[in-house]
Amino acid sequence: MTDERKRQLFAVKVLPHLDDALSLARWLTGNPSDAEDVVQDACMRAYGAVETHRDGSSRAWLLAIVRNAAFTWLAKNRSKDLIMTDDIEVFEQAARDCTETPAETSPEAALIAKTDAARLHQAIAALPLPFREVLVLREIEDFSYAEIASVMSVPTGTVMSRLARARRMLLEAIGEAAPSAVAHKEGSA
Repeated sequence: MTDERKRQLFAVKVLPHLDDALSLARWLTGNPSDAEDVVQDACMRAYGAVETHRDGSSRAWLLAIVRNAAFTWLAKNRSKDLIMTDDIEVFEQAARDCTETPAETSPEAALIAKTDAARLHQAIAALPLPFREVLVLREIEDFSYAEIASVMSVPTGTVMSRLARARRMLLEAIGEAAPSAVAHKEGSA
């Protein structure tokens, strides 16, 4: 295969999905800078193997490469006990979303929404990696169960089971964080 043909395939199969790749890498590494390193490595791997990808979703193929690159990077650079996130961009976007409120939304409602978004992000980031990964792929990246199974190289039933557990764990984490807000709300009534 010529270099020109390889570049063309890369442009068609990889480049349109770079935002999704970066998003997944951010969720897996918990750090935008580390995510960029992972995506760069994944792109190099994808470029080297672009001619081998034949059928199926190029998005799922690329995200499988990103996932593997992230796990390789995490194994080399992070303690297995350390879970870290400093993805400020998500918090800043949530803040922008909350400040761009319609005229009828009160400042109090905007503050509550901003706090809820931050709490949700923290709860997702605190999930164990296999559960966080499947939740992000389904709920944020909007992958089908079959696509997630392909990316993660696990059966569809495992995807469904992990997703159910991830959702349950997320609800429990958010529920544990909510009583103070509920108590405050009840006290002011």
